[in-house]
Amino acid sequence: MIELPVEAMAAAMGAEIVARGTGGFPERGEIDSRSVEGGELFFGLTGGQTDGGAHAASAIESGAWGVVVTPERAAALADAGAFVFASSDPLLSLQALARAWRRELDATVIGITGSVGKTSVKDITRAILPGAVHASAENFNTEIGLPLTILEAPAGTETLVLEMAMRGAGQIAELAAIAEPDIGVITNVGPVHVELLGSIEAVAAAKAELIGGLGDGTLLAPFEAGPLEPHLEGVAGVIRFGGEGEVRVTEVETGDGSAKVRIETLQGGQDFEFPFAEPHNLVNATAAVGAGVAAGFTPSELSSRAGNVAFSKFRNEHIDLGGRGLIINDCYNANPVSMRAALQYLDQIDRERKLAVLGLMAELGPDERRFHEEIGQIARNMGIETIGVGELARAYSPDHEVADADEAAELLASRLGPDVAVLIKGSRAAGLERVAELITAGEGSAA
Repeated sequence: MIELPVEAMAAAMGAEIVARGTGGFPERGEIDSRSVEGGELFFGLTGGQTDGGAHAASAIESGAWGVVVTPERAAALADAGAFVFASSDPLLSLQALARAWRRELDATVIGITGSVGKTSVKDITRAILPGAVHASAENFNTEIGLPLTILEAPAGTETLVLEMAMRGAGQIAELAAIAEPDIGVITNVGPVHVELLGSIEAVAAAKAELIGGLGDGTLLAPFEAGPLEPHLEGVAGVIRFGGEGEVRVTEVETGDGSAKVRIETLQGGQDFEFPFAEPHNLVNATAAVGAGVAAGFTPSELSSRAGNVAFSKFRNEHIDLGGRGLIINDCYNANPVSMRAALQYLDQIDRERKLAVLGLMAELGPDERRFHEEIGQIARNMGIETIGVGELARAYSPDHEVADADEAAELLASRLGPDVAVLIKGSRAAGLERVAELITAGEGSAA
């Protein structure tokens, strides 16, 4: 519930109160009138092919507490029976109200970005932090999703864990200006979004915008920062994680999809037991633990909650099919860094046969075929059988080529058995989530 007086909300949004409703406070922000259930503040966003303000009346009919629309839309809603705010730019009003609510909450804000692993770090951080924690849901990490996440945070929230996505220069700076993070985490920088920004150095510069938004806050950065390194020179309060950093794994024992590890921190060492064992996620765990310690929690407090970690949908989801094998459904996204890590994890699984269903890796720029060829070679070196899905996936030189997810599922069904572990991975454009859906539903010619 956004517990701000109506006048304070209007002032924060730079909006005019055109009509008043029945009082109280809005439950949260919303931009989709179809998702209004009652009590929301609906923002009629403009731009693109539609004008969200056209659906404001419908939102009110569905029980919205109020609406934020352009002045011409607001005039027509003066007698609608809800709070009506007139704003020249409803998106800016959404972002400004989120910033005002963030300040009212006075919570510790952890902002997480990076080429790979930011959602997993967010999931781990959310799980291990004590107290009242609110975090980004799924992919609520954009200039729209992030402020909506903040506006969902209830009064009394002590820590906000916010994922920050980047698709162009200036976006991380924009998100940091809304969230005003106290602690920043840059998971890594890799060849992701090169197609949009032109070079990996430009990607690093875009991720480094988080540093400028921290003020006197603390930054968590990887021990091996690669192209990010020049941006860390002279930055005070940097804590390195992974490798030989200040927060690192010193002992590890894995088995049956879990891991017992010893993590050293600036506050001493602590044993953790996580319900995952992938090496890349253990590095993600050090970033999360480092952020937790920076937020003022003890390693012991964080360790006591380590068993609560659950990853977001389509991210390293283990599906045990019994006599048909093990599926590792990691199809939310893919790039050379995460693809290599996923194949390395598959290679370590104690199953006789290893098979990878691989879709394209998107937005890699002019070197995209080379990146795909390199991943294909890695899979062959590991002895992993591959199914390439789609045109660009042919660059993997896979053992089997199929046109789409349905064909992949049919072929995979014929390859399953108790001795097989299967990785399903590709960018969302590949649509590989359907492969797991069909296989777990028991469909396919040999299922």
